[in-house]
This record gives sequence, C-alpha cells and structure tokens, in this order.
Amino acid sequence: MNRPLPEDPMIRSLIAQAKRAQLSRRAMLAGTGAGATALALAACTTGGTTELTPAEDNSANDPTLNWANWPFYIDEDDEGNYPTLLAFQEQTGIEVTYLIDVDDNNSYFAKVRDQLALGQDIGADTVCLTDWMVNRWIQLGYTQELNKDNIPNAANLVESLRNPQFDPGRVHSLPWQGGFAGIAYNVEETSEVRSVSDLWRPDLTGRVGVLSEMRDTIGVIMLENGVDISGDFTADEFNAALDIFREQVESGQIRNVRGNAYTEDLVNGDTLAAICWSGDITLLNFEAGYEKWKFVLPEGGATLWNDNFLIPIGSTRKTNAETLINYYYEPEVAAEVAAWVNYITPVEGAKEAAIAIDPELAENQLIFPNEETLAQARIFRGLTAQEENEYQAAFQAILLGA
Repeated sequence: MNRPLPEDPMIRSLIAQAKRAQLSRRAMLAGTGAGATALALAACTTGGTTELTPAEDNSANDPTLNWANWPFYIDEDDEGNYPTLLAFQEQTGIEVTYLIDVDDNNSYFAKVRDQLALGQDIGADTVCLTDWMVNRWIQLGYTQELNKDNIPNAANLVESLRNPQFDPGRVHSLPWQGGFAGIAYNVEETSEVRSVSDLWRPDLTGRVGVLSEMRDTIGVIMLENGVDISGDFTADEFNAALDIFREQVESGQIRNVRGNAYTEDLVNGDTLAAICWSGDITLLNFEAGYEKWKFVLPEGGATLWNDNFLIPIGSTRKTNAETLINYYYEPEVAAEVAAWVNYITPVEGAKEAAIAIDPELAENQLIFPNEETLAQARIFRGLTAQEENEYQAAFQAILLGA
C-alpha cells in the first residue's frame, strides 16, 4: 500500500545541491592507463614519512567553521535551512558553512590528499568519512587529536563504538551516523527484490545500480555467497564475489556504479533497483510523496558502517569543530537529526529523546536497530595495506573497463 507522506521541498533542494557537489564517476576516472588508475587508487597509497604539525588553532579569533559532509545527511526545513545548525549558531555564535562535498570516500580523498600531505587547509574544519577511510587518514597523520575537554558529551557515545580497531579510545574520531548498505527497488516498476541474486534477473537488465564503495558492493555479494565479511575471509572468497560483479558489469546488467549520485538514477528511472544506503531511500520517498522505493536488508546479509567526524591536520578552527561535535552529541539534538536522516545514531539517550518527537520513531529499525536487525548485518573487516591495494585495484579496474 502506498502511504502518503508529507510534501517536503527541502529534499528537492538537497538533490539539487548533491548534483552540484558530486564528482561523477566519469570525471573521477578521467584519463587513460596508469594515470586513471593512480587517481582511482589515491586512497590506497601509504604517503610520505614526514611527520606533519597540526595547524595553530585560531578559533578564539575566528568564530567560523566549515563542515564537509555527504548529501542527505542532516536535518533541513522547508526553507532550506538546517534547524540544528541554526540552533548551534545561536547558542555559540560560531557561523557554520555546511558543504555537501563528499560523494564517496575515494573521490573526496583524491580531491584533498595533496593539501593534506603538505599539512594545508583543505577548506573543511571537520569532515565525516567512513571507518576504513578514517583509518587511512589516521595512519597517514592527516588528522588532529581531539581535545575531549571540549567534547564532554563524548561520554554519550554508545559503548560498542568506543574502541574501534582503527582508533582505540577515539583519540582522532567520533561517529556521526551509521547505517546499512542493502537493496532498494521501485515498487511500481518491478516485482519484489529480496536478495542480491534477484538483482541479476532478466527483467532488471540494464536497470541496476550499485555503489562505488567497494566494501558495500562487494561486501553484500560476498555475504550472498555465504562469506563472513567480518571474519578472516580469503582472497579467493573476495575474488569470487569480484568475478560476479565483473560479469554483471560487462554483461550490461549493472547500468551504473556510483557514489551518492545513485539516488539520481533511481529518481529519473534509469535504475529500478540498486545496492544502496538505508537512510537515502526514506528521503527519496518523502520527495516522491509516497513509498515509491522499498529498502530491504538482503537475505544474504547487509553491510554495517559508520561515518565519523575528523578534524583535518590543516584546520585552524579546531576548538570550533570540537564545539560542534559536542553539540551533536546531545541526545535531543541527535534524535532530531536521526528523525530526518533515518540513519543509526551513535548517541546514548537519543532513543529516549526520540520518543518525545515521535514514539514510532524510536521503533524504526533503521535508526535504533535491535539485536535481531543487527544480526542481519556485518562490518567489513579491516584490510591489510597489501589487501587494500590489491582489492581496490581489482575493483577499480572493472570500473575503468565499464
């Protein structure tokens, strides 16, 4: 049944901004041979050996802040304003410029890596990136250590996220939102899609989209194959999934491999089903005015991930960034954001605060998943440097040939 949803012009604004902000796959992979491959593998390099010095903090004299984030990833009202950010600015006097600059982890890193390597300002005082890319930045020395004295609300971080392998004790990062990579399909144009194998049906030929994030696309294919992606899977198991991906790309079954731009393909009808991120589909349904797309956790399993706040090495407004992070760790604020973006909040107490906004919201499994829902998802394990280089190279080689 198509349940009417409130009209919301803000989503149109978000989509328009996303179009302007994103770096297309064609642009990202422009060039030929080694040059294109080098760009695609930018996030896999190990960098130089020079230790970088964090920029001097000038927050006391400069009450501004640039925040780089993904599309569809913050609350917005009918006038195109960000209510929680407006409240933050009123409370603190810090003026925030919100930048929809991240389309996927690799393409964003490719844009800023040269400045980071020199310890320069990248135009963002905080940026939200996925766990594995956060690990890369920390290893390369491209982040500043967080001053927890400025982030007392970090005590509200849920216990399960306090000591990740890539950042024990959360010295350099704090989660922004988490979510699932699963499947969405157009309920008006195709029959039910419950598994990755369903995406390869003849009636969906040339109408399937997948994500340019290797861990999500290959991850759900591996899960379909019965591989535990959080365990010690082998290169053979990875390559078996890669072969399936290659076959579907080369045959034309997969139409596009995209970052957040995949939502455009769903909206304009180029794709009828896609490997996608959970919260995006809720927002697209608001834009449509009804439940036009259905999001499901694949029968084989979904991937689970977190995006995290970082402060780049060249930011001169570190305290301002920490003040912002602290604000978003207030349970009431976290609940307000979660109500809009429909991703998993990392803030303890947000579920209780959500009940005051909408009791049904607290039961939404995409925001506050229970153990049964979480059991259907796996986190793609950390890769060694050699695995990262080899797996990314193989994945990108397929994109180059697409």
